[in-house]
Amino acid sequence: MFWIVGSILLLYTSCKNDLKKIHQTIDRSMLNTERADSVTIIYSKEGVTKAQLFAKTFNHVQDAKPPYIEMKNGLRVLFYNDSMNLQSTLLAKYGRYFEQSGNVLVRDSVVVYNIKKEQLNTEELIWNEKLQKFYTDKFVKITTPTQIIFGNGLESNQNFSDYTILKVKGIIGVNKSALPVQ
Repeated sequence: MFWIVGSILLLYTSCKNDLKKIHQTIDRSMLNTERADSVTIIYSKEGVTKAQLFAKTFNHVQDAKPPYIEMKNGLRVLFYNDSMNLQSTLLAKYGRYFEQSGNVLVRDSVVVYNIKKEQLNTEELIWNEKLQKFYTDKFVKITTPTQIIFGNGLESNQNFSDYTILKVKGIIGVNKSALPVQ
């Protein structure tokens, strides 16, 4: 009988946890992060769908200043006109959405293509959801059916149908009929 009581007392005292050690081992950053897999987000303006975002993983980091949503494993965004016709597509391996500013920063193998068969390649791009525009000050390559344009910096509407390259580099092909007559 003494042996049983002694074993129970030993087990009871050996299972005691030090709360300070437990608090030190907890990763507090995980307590303020929401995670989801295979996420689809629909962006609309005045009741009209403007874009759909698809992400494999979605981490909402709330304790950062400013808070953000991180998409580490790639994302795809489809942009629509008011008639819900697909106008352009954005692909990237990494994205970060800043809720307060409405900006999405995409990095790593960024590709945007439109219905005119034009394609933008860059390593970093900012999409301003509220203004519905793309921006970058990084190197860009735009491939069209008739030419390839290189430059540093770009501003564009989100449909990538109207864009300006800020510092053009390289040779640009131009139709003779597009030149002004003198």
